[in-house]
Amino acid sequence: MMQISSLSPLPQPSSLQVAKMICLLILLTLASAWNTMTSPGHDLPVVDLGYELHQAISFDSEYGLYNFSNIRYAAPPLGDLRWKMPVAPETNRTHVQIGDIGRLCPGALPLWGLLQAQWLSTYWQNATLGISPDLSSYPYQPLPPDGRTTEDCLFLDIIVPKAIFERESSENKSLAPVLVWIHGGGQVYGEKAENDPSGLIKRSMDGNDGTVFVEINYRLGVFGFLAGNISEDEIANIGLHDQRFALQWVAENIHLFGGDATKVTVMGQSAGAGSIVHHITSYGGGGGPLPFQQAITQSPGWVPVISEKQQKATREQFLRILGVSTIDDARKLPSDKLIAVNAFQIYYSSPWGSFPYDEVTDGDYVPDYPWKLLLEQKFHRSLNIMTTHTHDEGLLFTGPESLNGDAFESAVRSYVRISEETAHYIANVLYPPSYDGSYGYTDSVQRWALFVGDWGLTCNVDHLRRAYDNQTYAYQFSIPPALHAEDIPYTFYKRGSTLGSIFFNRPVANVTVASAMQDWITSFVLYGEPKSKLAPTIPRQGPSAQLIDTRIDSFGLIHDRTDGPRCQFWQTVQYDA
Repeated sequence: MMQISSLSPLPQPSSLQVAKMICLLILLTLASAWNTMTSPGHDLPVVDLGYELHQAISFDSEYGLYNFSNIRYAAPPLGDLRWKMPVAPETNRTHVQIGDIGRLCPGALPLWGLLQAQWLSTYWQNATLGISPDLSSYPYQPLPPDGRTTEDCLFLDIIVPKAIFERESSENKSLAPVLVWIHGGGQVYGEKAENDPSGLIKRSMDGNDGTVFVEINYRLGVFGFLAGNISEDEIANIGLHDQRFALQWVAENIHLFGGDATKVTVMGQSAGAGSIVHHITSYGGGGGPLPFQQAITQSPGWVPVISEKQQKATREQFLRILGVSTIDDARKLPSDKLIAVNAFQIYYSSPWGSFPYDEVTDGDYVPDYPWKLLLEQKFHRSLNIMTTHTHDEGLLFTGPESLNGDAFESAVRSYVRISEETAHYIANVLYPPSYDGSYGYTDSVQRWALFVGDWGLTCNVDHLRRAYDNQTYAYQFSIPPALHAEDIPYTFYKRGSTLGSIFFNRPVANVTVASAMQDWITSFVLYGEPKSKLAPTIPRQGPSAQLIDTRIDSFGLIHDRTDGPRCQFWQTVQYDA
């Protein structure tokens, strides 16, 4: 075990009101304002992309980084291109683009997401609930509109160290490794620039020129993940195709920024990491090589939309609220109406801990559930994988109904869509009502959280490990309370930053931990192996399923608790159609 210096003890979270939650989320969304560190100038470099000329919008003199912001990678998905595959942008060389207009794909938070901080605070403090678990009892109070929201959102950013960018013009140029970030958000909200990557990039420049960092937008909600009984000219999983199109753009163009298309690592968190697993299993391992060579999946998660009836109901609900009968009719409507209905549906149509839109099996890009494809060896094998998860992934998606332990079995059956017999096995064998701590929980809320975390998040780590013959690298984030996404402020730590976790205003509690995590990530990107001078080198997991446990005051090599009968069950479970 390696001890590390610690700061003051982590404070207990205080009760947060919904208004504070909303303000925090707005601040996170506006984090993209970091790219205005300097004003655009005529001396900033211009890159010729063929179809357009694009100038860097700013230069960070402290970190030595050029920011090429809002580069169009696909044509506007409007009108006839709504719910269609992304296509290349038209040529527009009439003037130099500087990417000064922010772009945010339409999305929304579900109501339960706005209430979650308040509910968990009352649970931790054993206080009166104060909120109703009946989401239909709340009035519609969406987040304030963001002026950057537009359907024309298929853009990406490239942040590149000056030393790397200027290699392009040198006689002895060599290209640098590339890190591509895919944001999370349950496939219904989020944006490319929600985190400032400059601290992470700077960490990669410790003794090196660093890495090229790319972050991408992709269509969300009904615009990106509509499914159901759709006609032949419409395609499910549009958001995944946007991501793949952007990754292909990187493969074809990143050399213009000093990046090496043969050394691309794709990294994502939550739904972003779940998307990466879908790319790893795309076409059942066929369809040609992937446009990346390594992957970092942080808390890879998705909620499988199992039933075609469920998919169709979601689609028809959207059309009904919109006031039309067909998708062709919807294509003719103005953006503002579609955006408003998408937000309304996400707000109200998401049971606690879930989202109305997600990836679905389509018989093509997603031929089957990823965990099944991994089990059947139908995936792209020639990848180097590092995967991570937090100690308590499920609690962030656990609602106040979990206080009633007697309702667990019926809730599991409804939530997961399985048979009565399977639900009984889950409730009495895998997660029995035994609260002495022997199963990892001491009350009904923790029991539900463990089930939710295993099913939708942590077991995906186990599936990847076994699919890649125990050759994955892994670490667990265990700084209390170690909820889902609480490792993100550490991943993107920047000196002097006060940005906390998404639901609770907890800034980084130990800078040494953040620096070590960034070392692991950047070392993996640069050299294919996660090393740090501040922490142990992460070994391959091996048959004993070992990983590094990252704590508030130490690092320890432990057995990955996802290795066991629960995760093996979730990889073979039979769902009701």
